Amino acid sequence: MQAEIAQMKQQDAGGVMVNNSSILGQVGFATSSGYVAAKHGVLGLTKTAALENGETGVRVNAVCPGFIDTPLLREGGMEEGSELREQIASKHAMNRLGIPEEVASAVLWHCDDDASFITGEALGVDSATSRNSHRVPSVS
Repeated sequence: MQAEIAQMKQQDAGGVMVNNSSILGQVGFATSSGYVAAKHGVLGLTKTAALENGETGVRVNAVCPGFIDTPLLREGGMEEGSELREQIASKHAMNRLGIPEEVASAVLWHCDDDASFITGEALGVDSATSRNSHRVPSVS
């Protein structure tokens, strides 16, 4: 982040950085303490960098994807039709996993001029999963 922000400042034209955190950066999750701590750290860095660089026109935000249907997720036991996949999908308000294009759209929105007054924010791309007080089944 330091190098990117330094370059944006040098160009004197502002800029946008969108960090990738996770819904697990906003909540706890049993059996995943290292990952949860890392993603909480991403959000802390995002908020701090936004405060430190706002006057220069550099905006720093984050996206917090939920369970997104990727090859890695499928390799981890959530292949199409699996019981675990159905359990996880049922915890989402939309009763499905997200797709990578939905996360990409959230990143692009942060970069758009329509979001020019938004900095230091973490946008959930998670079908309200992080807003629910239930316990998501363990993935391990």
